[in-house]
Amino acid sequence: MDMQLTSPTSADSRRPDIGAPVIVPSLLSIAKSTRAFLALLLAEIGLHPGQDQLIDRLDPNAPVSVSTLAEQLAVRPSTVSKMLDRLIEKELVARIANSRDARRTMVQLTPLGEQAQTSIRNLWRRLETDLVASIPVEDLEILDRSLARTGELLTQKLRRLR
Repeated sequence: MDMQLTSPTSADSRRPDIGAPVIVPSLLSIAKSTRAFLALLLAEIGLHPGQDQLIDRLDPNAPVSVSTLAEQLAVRPSTVSKMLDRLIEKELVARIANSRDARRTMVQLTPLGEQAQTSIRNLWRRLETDLVASIPVEDLEILDRSLARTGELLTQKLRRLR
């Protein structure tokens, strides 16, 4: 597999040599700290990291396929299946048959899952409130745009590598 992440363009020639990586170590540190903090918060409601993102993606009124969930979460369908097994045990989600294609498994949020979804979103809000409290508004807008763009770029590159 070709792991080249960028290709030379005329825009690259305008960029100065940046030397040692700065952004990647920062992103890795932020991701690790965020997940560790979330793990502590999620433990309060009996969930593990990753399960929050899966539950958040579900709409109680619109079942979704395992493959669609995997794509949305940028993981393999087998990873989603393992997560679903654990969430089904907790009665937070249910697997249901696809009315149009019996070979496809659909996933639906249960009433308990809806409660968990609300709790997850409240935890996320709580963490975000704590984080943004000490960041000036003008910096927050720049940070938000930069993080969104970085996330989009990484998602695009990841899709091409799979």
